[in-house]
Amino acid sequence: MIFARLIQGLVAVAVVSTGLTLSSRAQRAERASFSLDSAVTNSAPLVETKAERDQRMKWWRAARFGMFIHWGLYAVPAGEYKGQRSTRIGEWIMEWANIPRADYEKFAAGFNPVKFNASEWVGLAKAAGMKYIVITSKHHDGFSMFNSEVSNYDIADSTPYRRDPIAALAREAKKQGLKFCFYYSILDWHYPSVYVDAPGKDPTAGNRTTKMRPGGKEEYVKYMKAQLRELITKYDPAVLWFDGEWQDWWTEEDGQDLYKYVRSLKPDIVINNRVGKGRQGMQGMSKTDREYSGDFGTPEQQVPANGLPGVDWESCMTMNTTWGYKFYDDQWKSTQTIVRNLIDIASKGGNYLLNVGPTAEGVIPSPSVERLREVGRWMKQNGEAIYGTTASPFSNQLVFGRVTSKPGRLYLHVFDWPRDGRLLVPLAGSAIKRVHLLASPNDRLQFKTGEDGIVVQVPANAPDPLASVVVIETNR
Repeated sequence: MIFARLIQGLVAVAVVSTGLTLSSRAQRAERASFSLDSAVTNSAPLVETKAERDQRMKWWRAARFGMFIHWGLYAVPAGEYKGQRSTRIGEWIMEWANIPRADYEKFAAGFNPVKFNASEWVGLAKAAGMKYIVITSKHHDGFSMFNSEVSNYDIADSTPYRRDPIAALAREAKKQGLKFCFYYSILDWHYPSVYVDAPGKDPTAGNRTTKMRPGGKEEYVKYMKAQLRELITKYDPAVLWFDGEWQDWWTEEDGQDLYKYVRSLKPDIVINNRVGKGRQGMQGMSKTDREYSGDFGTPEQQVPANGLPGVDWESCMTMNTTWGYKFYDDQWKSTQTIVRNLIDIASKGGNYLLNVGPTAEGVIPSPSVERLREVGRWMKQNGEAIYGTTASPFSNQLVFGRVTSKPGRLYLHVFDWPRDGRLLVPLAGSAIKRVHLLASPNDRLQFKTGEDGIVVQVPANAPDPLASVVVIETNR
């Protein structure tokens, strides 16, 4: 449906007891006329059988590898404000630098990504072996990276760029065969009914925790639902990746309502567990004291220590130390670390969502590009051992590396190539049909049955310095 544009000349909004009035621009940017349709609350229960859920999650479980993109106004200061550099993540600059809304809004004038190329971005993800892209449609700063009909505080209305890069990415992802997905923050530092009540903090700046003026939550939820309706109906995302749900004013009941609302718009969409209050901090997995909203867990910057068979989860990680672009952050993970993280995650039944933080000009930093292309070369040879696999069948990790599996196949990802040329695998020899290197499928490897399993004889040198894959074909 067509949403009404923001009405002009709104009076200043009072923020509870602070006595503060917001800028007229902030009000124009956030206060809109909503139809009841755009903010409907869908309280009807979602009935889904296990088979239906498995079908909905099928592509996501098979994908295993995706690109996270953190891109927004925070790319303009790029980690530095008034001569001070942040030691923290770049997209939180409005919080750590205590920047009032009216001052933060000024970054929009410098956001002009003229070097953005949707084909190159999607092509890079595809070349890396990624199967889906998750991009920030709106981060905590409240700035919309798409052409929103319910806010002028967006890239099409408030920046010199005057275009919608999200639309271009959605089209290109479809063209190149990748799933297109959105990050969306429940926390919004720019919305007028949100304010900060903390020592030394400007009430309109960013903060980890915020408060809501009386009646403001209902208004904000309508706004949020209207934007989510736009995102789903205009761009058809495969996943909605929520964040910022830890606010005291957001409840699990709110999360369940939002989960139902989003799936009422697109029943087969996949939604993370940050829509509600279930996740356990950075560990990311959902608590078990009750049933929580969301389809998959979200570990951040870490991998669960043990396998989690039967549980859907995705570990999101940066390539350096920040999500949003910081021009001086050069603490890059090696390609080997990235590849082995991917293997480790797949061996435990999870997905790997690896981040890039583009510049304000629309350029993905060259160290990210280099690493993704190197990962892609490994995936081109070894992707069979990642895509569509399930967790290792072994209760403990094997000493030489990790294991992924498919029906009738085990993939031994060897990190530490044995000096004696022998790999011990706790399997019965009678279950094995054939053993070979994934890179050389026609060359059989010899194996012998021992007391603790089988011993596979491998070449003296590792075929791949990142990780070499040995395939065991079984009768199971």
